[in-house]
Amino acid sequence: MTTALTGRAPLVFALRRLGSRPEIILGAILTLVLGFLVITPLAEALRDAFTYQPYDLAYRRDAEVGAFTLFHFERIFTGQLSLALFYRPFLNSLIVGVGVTAIAIVVGTALAWLMIRTDLPGRSFFGFLAVVPYMMPSWVLALAWLSLFRNSRYGGGEGMVTYFFDIEPPNWFSYGMLPIVICLALHYYAYAFLLMGGAMESVDSELEEAGATSGISKFRRLILITVPLLLPALGSAIVMTFIRVLGTFGTPALLGLPVRFFTFSTQIYAALKSRNAGDGFVLALVLVVMAILFIQINSRIVGVRKSFVTLTGKGFRRRPVRLGGWRWPLVGMVSLFMVIVVAFPLMILAWESLMLKANDYSLGNLTLHFWIGGATESLQTGDPGILNNPRIHEALWNSLKLGISASIFNGLLGLLVGYAIVRGRGSLMAKALEAISFAPYIFPSIALGAIYIGIFAQSYGPIPALYGTFALLILITVVKNLPFTARTGVAAMHQIDKSLEETARVQGIGWFRRMWQIILPMSRSGVVAGMLLTFISAMRELSLIVLLVTPTTMVLPGLIYGYQEQNQPQHSGAVSLLLVIIIFIVNGLVRLTTGQSFSSRKKPDAERAERAVAH
Repeated sequence: MTTALTGRAPLVFALRRLGSRPEIILGAILTLVLGFLVITPLAEALRDAFTYQPYDLAYRRDAEVGAFTLFHFERIFTGQLSLALFYRPFLNSLIVGVGVTAIAIVVGTALAWLMIRTDLPGRSFFGFLAVVPYMMPSWVLALAWLSLFRNSRYGGGEGMVTYFFDIEPPNWFSYGMLPIVICLALHYYAYAFLLMGGAMESVDSELEEAGATSGISKFRRLILITVPLLLPALGSAIVMTFIRVLGTFGTPALLGLPVRFFTFSTQIYAALKSRNAGDGFVLALVLVVMAILFIQINSRIVGVRKSFVTLTGKGFRRRPVRLGGWRWPLVGMVSLFMVIVVAFPLMILAWESLMLKANDYSLGNLTLHFWIGGATESLQTGDPGILNNPRIHEALWNSLKLGISASIFNGLLGLLVGYAIVRGRGSLMAKALEAISFAPYIFPSIALGAIYIGIFAQSYGPIPALYGTFALLILITVVKNLPFTARTGVAAMHQIDKSLEETARVQGIGWFRRMWQIILPMSRSGVVAGMLLTFISAMRELSLIVLLVTPTTMVLPGLIYGYQEQNQPQHSGAVSLLLVIIIFIVNGLVRLTTGQSFSSRKKPDAERAERAVAH
């Protein structure tokens, strides 16, 4: 008996020691759960891509469903339809991605320089407006573009330009690559603005002034001093913009599908909608590989160092560049840009929502019917106005449930992940958890949605089939936004001294009480920032959930896309405005109650999360 007790002593000691390190237990649980949610779907997508699917029997009658095959890869890369299925969408996606990224980086960096490094009047106000496009769905500009430049050949009616000026825009201007690049660039420039603005705020003007004192020209100071300091942020902005563009669906669908201009996202959507899962998963995996390669290329270009020291113990000075006679002309140019990007699209959508008959932009055609009217069979499909429409009410409620539920889960999950990573710093578990929590970032939205269909369309062990349930929408929204909330959690935990928690533990306070009374209150800023970021993403996201929504789980973005497909611009415009108004209201309420918002420059937790993830 003494021998048995002696043998148990090391085990008891190990369990007690493990109990005093809750971050190990928490980290292990989170690694297993998140590993299942991230790695398993990827494995399932690979399995479906390498096996025969029921749809393939139409091409291979002797095939056995579930048997190993390279049929999908042959069909995508070397088959008779490979040009239409892969190469043309691939080339289109690359051109769109490069074009959008180049324009967005130039515009965002220029605005950041004006707001941070110059004496431009009204910088704070313009800085707020500059991030408004981030809070708006990316396809709002696409809807406005269609309202302006729609032509009767493909749009089913006239746009504003044709109505007022009797000029019908050519197809290449109304649809396809050009409008897609313009609309996406005017949305995604916000990433470059936030990331480059944050980097410029940390650059000491004395560094550049020292170069000037040494006789270095302005151009050489830019190349030798400023650019190296901004290179990590520039690389992050390029990576983030390019990957987001590859996975976006709404704008390429609205402006590309009418003229059969396919990108990877719309091709994946078409493949899965036709129940050709194998082809869809192969394309989704190509997107994932492209994202990984792009991140690796950026890391090699930036170099081994992940950051450059610009803040030291010495005095910090940021002397604004004086614009002189250019001040007011630049104010006018920035004001015009903000009107075009922010105000004008919303005004166009408002006008569309007030038209009694589509394509008639006369003042006598204005009405509030599509806001407050009842069902009228003679108008469109007979749907009542959005304020009296049960279908829209249900979609609105679903959107709010999705945004609130995902933000709460993700805010707390991000804090727990940050706690386990920071407290277990240096351990293999912490490194594994950090890698897994970052992994969803490499999945373009449409690709992740496609992959989640592969695993949750059927039961998986004890987990029932989730396809068609609201739980799946919450789950994928939480997973996709986890990299940002995990980074805010890590940043928040780095600011909390471990000695505070150790003092509470010595006094006999349990872990749950320590988290509730110490960790959570002190990290409130980061948690709220992560929750707000998730809420905004959930409310406006179409690419992520377009393959997963059903009539019973419909949300506002999916409903807007459906209305646009049915050529109901009044309803799509009204619902789009409703969605934007809700996002703005929530952002304002968060700012009033917590003293911060996503657009606040004083507490840029969400901005810092975006920047950290991209690094």
